Amino acid sequence: MARSRPQPARERTDPLMPAPDRVQDPAARLQHALDLSYRYLARRDRTVLEVRRQLESKRVEPATIEAALAELAGQRYLDDLRYATVFAEDRRNLDGWGVERIERKLVAVGVPGAIVQEVLGERTHEEELDAAVGILQRKLREPPVDERGREKALGLLVRRGYELDLAYSAVRAFERG
Repeated sequence: MARSRPQPARERTDPLMPAPDRVQDPAARLQHALDLSYRYLARRDRTVLEVRRQLESKRVEPATIEAALAELAGQRYLDDLRYATVFAEDRRNLDGWGVERIERKLVAVGVPGAIVQEVLGERTHEEELDAAVGILQRKLREPPVDERGREKALGLLVRRGYELDLAYSAVRAFERG
C-alpha cells in the first residue's frame, strides 16, 4: 500500500481580506472596511447600526469603523432618515402595516427614536383609519355580523400593527359601510 505524500497547505485567498503587509496602513484598513460595507449594502439599503454591526462582526477596528461610517454617510450610502421614510412607506402601502409594527421594526434595526417619531408622525389619524378600513375591505370583503367576526377583524388589524383604539374604530366604520 503506497503512502500518499502530504500536500502543502494552500492559502485561502479572500479578496476582502487585506494582505498582511497592508494591515498596518490606515488607508488600506479603511478601504477594506469600505469594501466590506459596499458588499453588504449591495443587497439592500441598511441603517448605520446594521453596517456598524456587520463591520464589528468582521473584526474591523472601532476607529476604522467610525471612519468608514463617516465616509459612507458623506457619500450618501447611509442615511437613517431616508431608510426609515422608504421603509415606512413601503410597509404601509405594500404590506398594510400599522404604526406600531413599523415602529417596532425600525427600532429593532437601529433607527434613532427621534427619526422614527418624525417619520411615523407624518400620517394623520384619519389617514390611518382609512388605511385600516381599506385592509378590512380587501381581506374580509363583508362586514362582520357577530362578535366572532368583529374579533377576527380586530385581530387582523392588531397583528398588522394598528393601535387597539384605531382598530376598534376601523371595525366600527367597516360595519357602518
